[in-house]
Amino acid sequence: MAETSSIPIVDFAAWHTNTDIDDKKAVAAKVVEACRTVGFVYIINHTVSPEMLAEAFEMSKRLFDLPQEKKMLAPHPPGFTIHRGYSWPGLEKVSNAMGDEEDRDLATNLRKVSDIKVTSKTWRIEENLDQPNVWLPDDVLPGFRTFMTEFYWECHRAAEGILSAMALGIGLSDEQYFRPSHPGHNNQLRLLHYPPIPAALLEEQSTSRMDAHSDWGSITMLFQDDCGGLQIGDPHKPGSFIDAPPLKDALIMNVGDLMMRWSNDTLKSTLHRVTLPPKQDRFTGDDRMTRARYSIPYFVSPEGQSVVECLPSCADEKHPPKYKPIVWDDYRLMRASMQY
Repeated sequence: MAETSSIPIVDFAAWHTNTDIDDKKAVAAKVVEACRTVGFVYIINHTVSPEMLAEAFEMSKRLFDLPQEKKMLAPHPPGFTIHRGYSWPGLEKVSNAMGDEEDRDLATNLRKVSDIKVTSKTWRIEENLDQPNVWLPDDVLPGFRTFMTEFYWECHRAAEGILSAMALGIGLSDEQYFRPSHPGHNNQLRLLHYPPIPAALLEEQSTSRMDAHSDWGSITMLFQDDCGGLQIGDPHKPGSFIDAPPLKDALIMNVGDLMMRWSNDTLKSTLHRVTLPPKQDRFTGDDRMTRARYSIPYFVSPEGQSVVECLPSCADEKHPPKYKPIVWDDYRLMRASMQY
């Protein structure tokens, strides 16, 4: 495995093109080793084409270039139970708060530093009535709904391969172990835009792009533009962060909290954040304005009533289960209550 900023790179080509089980096991072992030690891994030669990725970023830019009143035709619903639609700057505050009374105080204090990003979340509305999608009218951004629905399912196909590799690599007898609980209807595709702001606001921490947090679900796949700014927890220096620079056409996958619970902490859910772009020449003007940043995360989660309990390959007499079984919907709502 090559490395970028200590984050392993795994070539997935052999997983898709070779039916030899030993070759697939080799890919699976590399993915799981990265998930054990770092919690993040670059995946190249996945199944989402460069052409589709380029179109997704272009469509995202067209969305965020719309006037505010047009974007507000698809607003995020009030509250935290439905996670859809357009989120304007300051609506969300990402953190690692879990939902108890102490964390509610923490979440309140964290909101004193605003996250400067805007987001849009898309979903195939026909398949999930509990989380109905919020679409713009078709005439506001023609082709957006059709393309993003297609892109959503293309990302799901890539996620299926990754979950299968993780199942094989962690020692489960069936590489399809996660598929029944992950049919795709409970995933979330987000389009993120970080508008330009003076670098000093980030340096003095009066504003943030996205604070350190872990993801809630099974896995996350992230596609980045070339701006930079993503950092992950340094696996060798707790409390420190390392850059996770963009790698063209690659996706960067990380383990979510749910998968860490499933694996009895065998796989690592790592803190990550978005901060200043690492290259100083990416600032402009006397105010040192940052470049706009666009990214597209695809959050992979099980069906709402899925019970998450220790995987059979991740516990024995010396390593008993660390967590009680939990229902995904209950856990999701607990975490979401701290974000809005």
